[in-house]
Amino acid sequence: MRLVLAHTRASFLELIRLPAYWVPSLLFPAMFFLFFAAPIADVQRAPTLLASYLVFAVLGVVMFQFGVGIATERASSFNLFERTLPLPPLARIGARVLTGLLFAAMAGAVLVVAAYLSTPVRLEWAAWARLVLALLLGAVPLALLGLCVGYWCSPKAAVPVANLLYLPLSFVGGLWVPPQFLPELARQVSPFTPTRQWGELVWASVSGKGWGPEPFLWLAVFTLVFGGLTLWGYRRDEGQRFG
Repeated sequence: MRLVLAHTRASFLELIRLPAYWVPSLLFPAMFFLFFAAPIADVQRAPTLLASYLVFAVLGVVMFQFGVGIATERASSFNLFERTLPLPPLARIGARVLTGLLFAAMAGAVLVVAAYLSTPVRLEWAAWARLVLALLLGAVPLALLGLCVGYWCSPKAAVPVANLLYLPLSFVGGLWVPPQFLPELARQVSPFTPTRQWGELVWASVSGKGWGPEPFLWLAVFTLVFGGLTLWGYRRDEGQRFG
């Protein structure tokens, strides 16, 4: 555990020294919320809008922290040196997960402050607890999708691929526009995206509705699919570089 915490500290300090990474990660979702959600957020819609943009914030962190970050590391000579050290792979993965959670929490905190200052959103502690749990559950398959990008793409390809996943998944998943107001094609595709199923969980959390089994089943399927692709990509990378 000490190795994980030490590696987490090093990774966090490395990223916090890169404003080009953390400034967009922390401020972009809040700015989007202030520009597009706050003007239409009344007492009824504000909690749902906040939940949607929290998913958007966490999605951005996991896609770029795991996807672009791993692709960049794979091409670095320091990463090759690091792989020769007596550091278990799970320690590196655990450190990356913890670092991602820290940045996701910071991005979410900035967004919540912006929402509380600009809209009438107010949630009970029980709703906050359900919302945090839903965010964590939905982040699992999307983090694995980010890992797929990291292990299957080159550093130059990772950034455009991450954006091509991040932005369309946010739109089609109903995070910017409610699903019922999406264009016809997007509305038909939406239920089959991980972001839509993630959205169903967080929207139910803040509206006081019960959780049905369908989002959990879909997210479990996405977890298995993306997890399998990640493992395949990891073994492929290991074989190419160290086989």
